[in-house]
Order: sequence, then structure tokens, then C-alpha cells
Amino acid sequence: MIRPALADDAFLADVRGAGDGPRIWWLGQSGFLLRWQGRHLLLDPYLSDSLTRKYAATDKPHVRMTGRVVAPERLDFIDAVTSSHNHTDHLDAETLVPLLGANPSLAIVVPEANRDFAAGRIGVEAARLIGIDDGTEVDVAGFRLHGVASAHETVERDGAGRAKFLGYVVEFGHWRVYHSGDTVRYPGLEDRLRPWAVDVALLPINGARPERRVAGNLNAREAARLARDIGARLVVPCHYEMFEFNTASPGEFAAHAARVGQPFRVLRCGEGLTIA
Repeated sequence: MIRPALADDAFLADVRGAGDGPRIWWLGQSGFLLRWQGRHLLLDPYLSDSLTRKYAATDKPHVRMTGRVVAPERLDFIDAVTSSHNHTDHLDAETLVPLLGANPSLAIVVPEANRDFAAGRIGVEAARLIGIDDGTEVDVAGFRLHGVASAHETVERDGAGRAKFLGYVVEFGHWRVYHSGDTVRYPGLEDRLRPWAVDVALLPINGARPERRVAGNLNAREAARLARDIGARLVVPCHYEMFEFNTASPGEFAAHAARVGQPFRVLRCGEGLTIA
């Protein structure tokens, strides 16, 4: 099993020792922790083994590749958390319930189309959650989140036209981070993102393979090109090295990014990055 760069006490010490400037840590899969001026935003954290247990006796086992960075109940300083969609590695009750227990005033942001489903999974009233949609924005804990539709593998909307899969442009100070959630590239996505002048794009690279029997994402080449086409100052790959059946090579991504002239940083799980 891959060992995180930092885990448990060492990880918490690194987070607590960070200054007021913006810093981001990769937590594995599509999970990230963003810290700025002493406030903390979690993006799509998956910090349990719920999927490994769920699929252990099936023909699609989710064999874990990388150790957990930290138990969610130890993150008792979180101000807000997001879920981009309803898949368990992005909306995990075994992560969010203990996280909420450790942070009773936690702001939980979910797509408005998924609010009732998310509330049921977490075991709270729907009114306890903050809904956001494609083209709308919310302010939480000093961060402004803008919803941008994602396609996993198509742009899906509910009967009211609300997007079921979202990415988030997180605006704080003069910085902007784009977390796509799960997505492939769809017509017009780059045009929507380019005006934001994204400082850091967090993009999946695991691709889409029918034999996996799960919805697909950007692959390494597509992620590098999307980051370049939106003018991202830096791109960080994610959604790999969590489950053996659904992973990709970060080295391949690095090669593609270098080929198209896109600045990138490949993080180890548990490793942090200061946003310049």
C-alpha cells in the first residue's frame, strides 16, 4: 500500500503550522483541504473505507491503494465542506458524519439538485445543508463558491433544470481554485472557466474505460489540455491511486502537461502546496 507523504499527527502538525497564506493539501481521490487566513475548506473528502467494505464480496472490489491521511473526527477545525455529487467517494457518510460531530457549525455545500439525497445520507434535515447550482454562488467561511456544471459523463439535470454534478470555482482574496469534481470535457466548459483566470485547477485523470463499469472522467491527456485551454496557472491531478480498478499514471499526466506547456504539480497524498 502507498504511504501518504504525511499522515495523522504529522499531517495535522503541517496544517496547523501553516501560515495565513493560501495552502492546499491532497487527501486522496478528489479530496483536498484548502486553508486561508486560519479558515479551512474541505473539497469532496473521502476519509473512510466504506467503499472497500461495500464492494468486498462483489465482482467489482474497491481494493484500496493508498493509506488514509487522517481520521475525519480529528479534523476539528473545519469551517466548510463540499460535495460535488452523490457518488460515495464524493459524498461519504462515514467521512461527513464524524466530521460534523467534530465541527457542529460546519457549513455543508451540495448541489441543490442533490440536497434531499445528501441530507438523507448524512442523517440531517435538508435545511441544514447549503444548496448551490450551476451559475449560482454562495459565501461560506470567507470563501466564495461558484457552481459550474460538470459532465460525468454527460451534463445531467433534474426536472427543475438543476445540475446533478458540479465543479466549484473557489474565490478567496485574489486567488481562484477550480475543483471540477468528476467530469469529462463538454462543449463550452473551457469558455466558462477561462474568464476566472484560475490559479490552481484540480482535475481528475483516471479517464473512462467501459470495462470498469463506472462513469468516466478526464484522462491524463485531456486534463492537461483542459488546464492549458482555460489558462490555469497550475494544474494538480487527482482521482487516481485510491482504488486498483480505477486509477491512472501521474507520470503520464506529467508528460502530457509538459508536452503542451502547462505548468503542473503532482502531489503525494497528504502533501501540501502553497499557492503563490
